[in-house]
Order: sequence, then structure tokens, then C-alpha cells
Amino acid sequence: MSNSPIQISEFITNFYSFFPLLSQECTPWDLIDSLEKQLEKYGAAVTTESFKRESEALIHNMATVENNVTIKGKVIVESGCLIRSGAYLRGPIYLGPNVTIGANCEIKQSMIFENSSIAHLNYVGNSIIGENVNLEAGAILANHFNERKNKEITILHQGKTIETNVTKFGSVIGDGSKVGANSVLNPGTLLSRDTVVDRLTHVNQLKDYQTDRT
Repeated sequence: MSNSPIQISEFITNFYSFFPLLSQECTPWDLIDSLEKQLEKYGAAVTTESFKRESEALIHNMATVENNVTIKGKVIVESGCLIRSGAYLRGPIYLGPNVTIGANCEIKQSMIFENSSIAHLNYVGNSIIGENVNLEAGAILANHFNERKNKEITILHQGKTIETNVTKFGSVIGDGSKVGANSVLNPGTLLSRDTVVDRLTHVNQLKDYQTDRT
């Protein structure tokens, strides 16, 4: 198995503009695993006058959080974000500028970058979502193989399988991608930039390999 790291900038062009101190050798799953520490560093550097603190969360003064939103843990919400009623954010979470989280979405331990929209009734777990991405209603980014005996997540990248040695990791979605309504992305899914996933699709990039591991 290949253990070469995946460059996050392959999927998200401006990633290191937001997190310049992060090593480019850091794999997406290692980043998500250490996200709370990364957000502590990031939060220490922001202009606190521009943000209001709510418990562990930092919410930009120009962000809109509607009524009945639940925010837990370390969450950073940048300028222009809109979080609609009924959303449930379980930190650590980073929401880049002008991100929309629709009604009744659940976001857990993830990063979502500029101008992306998580429509409504979505679950996003342990994932990294690039800029200008749209998830239509009901799309799910699964982060755990509940049905498998061996729950460690393996990723397919450039024709090679990579063992992550983690049991919780969702997807990396490249800039400009569109995920159709009621689609499900298996744990460890990688979507290149400008990928279009049809509605009602199950994305299972390692179907044959996973069958061998059940």
C-alpha cells in the first residue's frame, strides 16, 4: 500500500492561503484528527474585534446565525456566513467566508471553504470541502463504516490505495464540485475539482476492495 501524503491543495487551490503554517505533508485525515489544535492556532491569530465569542466558538460580526442553531465545541465562522435555523454544528469546525449552512444540517469536525453551500437536511462528518461547492438537499458525507468488521478507512488516490489508520474520516471535495440531492459519499471519498455527482448516487470508490475486507 502507498503511504504517500495527499496534497490538500490538489483539491482546494487556496487552502494554504487560509492555513499557511500547516505542513503541506499533512494528510487530510491527520488534519481532521488534529483540527481542534489547528483552530486554536488560527483563532489566536484572528482580529478579535471582528469576532464575537460564544463559549468556544468565534463568530464573525458579519456572519448571520438564525434562531435555533446549536453550536458546540471549537467553531470558527468567518464573515458573510449564513447558518440557518435548526443547524447543528459539532466542533471542531471551520467555516470559510460566505459559507451557507442550510436548515437542519449537521456538521461534525469538518472544514468548509469560501462560497460553499450545504443546502439543507445534510450530514457532513470529518470532511474537507473546498470553495464554491454545492451539496443539494439530503446529500450525506458518511464518516464511519458501521457495517464492516474492519472499520479502518482506505482511500483510492491516483490508482493506489492508501491506508489512513483511522476509523473516522469522510470526504475531500474539490473546488467547484456539485453533489446531487440524496447522494451518499462513502468514508474516504475523494472528489477532484469540478466533479459532478448525480442525484441519488452512492459514491463507493473502493467497492471491490471493501468487499474483500468485510
